[in-house]
Amino acid sequence: MAEEVLIPSDERFGGLTRSLLAVAFLSSFGSSMLYGYNLAVVNSPTEYIKDFYNQTMWSRHGSSLDEQTLTVYYSLTVSIFAIGGTFGALMVGTLVTKYGRKGALVNSAGLVFIAGGFMGFSRACSSPEMVIIGRFITGVHSGISLSVVPMYLGEIAPKNLRGFLGLMPSIHICLGVFSAQVLGLHELLGKDEHWPLLLSLVVFPTMIQLVLLPWFPESPRYLLMEKKNIHASITALKWYRDKANIQAEIEEMQEEQRSLSSVQTMSVFGLLMDQSVRWQVITIIVVNIGMQLSGIDAIWFYTNTIFENAGIPASQIQYTTVATGVIEVITGVLGCFTIERVGRRPLMIGGFTFMGLCCAGITLSLLYQTQIAFMRYISVLCVVGIIAGFCIGPAGVPFLMTAELFTQSHRPAAYTVAGCLNWLSNFTIGFVFPFLQMSAGAYCYLVFCAICMSVAAYTLFIIPETKNKTFVEISQMFAARNGMLDITMNDVDSTEVDGDNLKLSRMYPNGYGTL
Repeated sequence: MAEEVLIPSDERFGGLTRSLLAVAFLSSFGSSMLYGYNLAVVNSPTEYIKDFYNQTMWSRHGSSLDEQTLTVYYSLTVSIFAIGGTFGALMVGTLVTKYGRKGALVNSAGLVFIAGGFMGFSRACSSPEMVIIGRFITGVHSGISLSVVPMYLGEIAPKNLRGFLGLMPSIHICLGVFSAQVLGLHELLGKDEHWPLLLSLVVFPTMIQLVLLPWFPESPRYLLMEKKNIHASITALKWYRDKANIQAEIEEMQEEQRSLSSVQTMSVFGLLMDQSVRWQVITIIVVNIGMQLSGIDAIWFYTNTIFENAGIPASQIQYTTVATGVIEVITGVLGCFTIERVGRRPLMIGGFTFMGLCCAGITLSLLYQTQIAFMRYISVLCVVGIIAGFCIGPAGVPFLMTAELFTQSHRPAAYTVAGCLNWLSNFTIGFVFPFLQMSAGAYCYLVFCAICMSVAAYTLFIIPETKNKTFVEISQMFAARNGMLDITMNDVDSTEVDGDNLKLSRMYPNGYGTL
């Protein structure tokens, strides 16, 4: 009966349909964009929020905060978002298994409205604690969605469009940052009386997502492999593939399902102990920590402060910051439209290398800006370069890699690990950077330079290209490095091993050996 609904065609996978594009936009618009927005929204009203904290403490205790204590309070306000994100990332595995990929997004949307209420009414209630709590709650939502959206899009996309759709969230992250920068202009909401509204605007994109996203189907892979509902899976595929042939894709998913038939959804501990995915786990650890410790969060959180230290006139800083946002969006779109042509590795290697060079450039420009006047503008160009290098590849490819490097049973746990590391690194940078900048000065950017170059080297020597590969094919590419392959020689010299002469010799408990 299932075969009756299949549409014959010579095409292996479908192209970009309106349904795929719509669900990619909705899931990213109401989730990923909020992550970018919350990264940058505290940048513009920094002084107003600090004044609010001082005024509140004066009214409560009759004394204001000293500079160091105020810095700690504000750093906590910035970085508590990442602590919430860590909690959200820990919930991903449970949520996507229980509610599905789309269901996890829909069910977590209520957190945004709670967070918006806390931040929006914080000034009226004279409560700095409400700002911090609101930032924490919206961080929990972002921690969930930052992992779930790439997982959802990676599972509904045909393999020839997985890179394109996988970078849609990164474009929306850039749009979120840009929106926060524009709305934070003094001519708009960048005024003392408007900062609570600026923080709480996150509710509107989520409202649109909550109204429209439930009308779209769940991930076909989730429906088939975890819910064992082939009819619902076929219906979802027909929705997303339009007139394309889904027969081959169903057969591929069933083959993967048979290979994993003896395996339950992997726990985080089980994932970390599983030798058959050892290098996949190491890879997501390296790229996710590297993505955050590259210095991009320091740039986003403290853009205005960095430009001020670079000697940019105060009246021009906010417009310079908005200009960087335009670069973010342009490079994000460029990466999205080139990833299926050039592949994942070139975008990662090129992006991290360029970021590392620009970090070194910031150090040099800050050291010599007093002697050479134009060095302040070199500093601005290097900041723009870091953002451009990040958005073209490292902003989205690590999340895409987490989806591609693991099969269905391992994917939720992999996203939990990647998300937690991502957010803990985010918190570390957000909280430590002001103190690192005070103690190390211009040399603090050399730390970011070393990290960027290290991740670029790891990508060059360790990570294979995954463009146009199925999830099972990608797992097989790592099998030799994980020690899961027995090499048999078929009339070839022992020093020359062709890929066609490699085969899996045993069935391992995780099912990779069955193909």
